[in-house]
Amino acid sequence: MAEEGDIITPLDLDANSPVPNGEDTSPAIGLISQYIKDLSVENPNSPDSYQWTDAPEVSIDFNIGARPLGPDVHEIEMKITATSKAPQGTQYVVELLYGALIGMRNVTEEQAHPFLFAEGPRLVFPFARRIIADAVRDAGYPPLLLEPIDFNGLYLSQLQARQAEELAAGTAGQA
Repeated sequence: MAEEGDIITPLDLDANSPVPNGEDTSPAIGLISQYIKDLSVENPNSPDSYQWTDAPEVSIDFNIGARPLGPDVHEIEMKITATSKAPQGTQYVVELLYGALIGMRNVTEEQAHPFLFAEGPRLVFPFARRIIADAVRDAGYPPLLLEPIDFNGLYLSQLQARQAEELAAGTAGQA
């Protein structure tokens, strides 16, 4: 039996000791890897479009999805479509499907959902942004530098909109 002041080593502990079994039970989230799943660059009116002098209208469509791949691994998919159109026609269309693997351990659904749809996309967006800029540049146009996106703000506004819809649907169902 150990006395006060004695040093206790793992060999001194018996099976009835209240020491945890070494399993890490604290929440952990980490980025495992990121990758291009699909990249498409269309330049349908080249070389004529390089001579167009009218300012093009550029539209950006953005979508985020997530799915579990296993008990501790999820995949985030960011789809970004950049389309540039001038009065004469389409200059270019760049579609990027960018993926990231996220490892999660001991995380509740309430913690996982905001990470998968806000924080994770915020972490990988700069890499997707660079791919879009390079693809547009490689198509022969000035690089398209996407503005930073407030993923947390978008997530919160979509969450509030969804809650308002559910509340409205619940109120309509009671009438």
